[in-house]
Amino acid sequence: MSNTTKLALEASLKRLLLQKKIDKITIQDLTNDCGISRMSFYYHFQDIYDLVEWACVEDGKRALQDKKTYDTWQEGMCQVFEAVLDNKPFILNVYSTVSREKIESYLYKLTYRLIADVVEEKCVGNDLPEEDKAFIAEFYKYGFVGIMLDWIGRGMKDDYKMLVERMSTTLRGNITNSIHNFEQTKKI
Repeated sequence: MSNTTKLALEASLKRLLLQKKIDKITIQDLTNDCGISRMSFYYHFQDIYDLVEWACVEDGKRALQDKKTYDTWQEGMCQVFEAVLDNKPFILNVYSTVSREKIESYLYKLTYRLIADVVEEKCVGNDLPEEDKAFIAEFYKYGFVGIMLDWIGRGMKDDYKMLVERMSTTLRGNITNSIHNFEQTKKI
């Protein structure tokens, strides 16, 4: 039941965002649209921005699902771009109303897990410390999020498949090379 309420609130938020800006939507608007009490809302979320964050992360998780390996990360990134595009009115409304730091935070949570899983996969069989693995994932996370934020800021007009292809070309072999470089540094 709990997830059903969260999903209903997410659907209401997305419906309401087609009519007005996020800073004009109230908890009362959401609860009236869902037919639930204000207490039910506060049982699940602290405020509307907490709901926004949850919706963004959940959309991303659904988009990524099993696409978090070295061989499938491109498909996963395409699906993240598609999820953003499918929710264009929602994303653009949030992007234009919420601080850039909040949007970055949502996207960082989403992309970090994708990259961390790829790094972990490429580290099988070596003893690279967790902090080095995390650093590599963080480094690439910032590049992915920066490219996506620029794309959103330009109104999502560019071909996202071309962007993912360009990221792939840039990244090809680099995670493995980064892991190797960190291993070599530890031996010195």
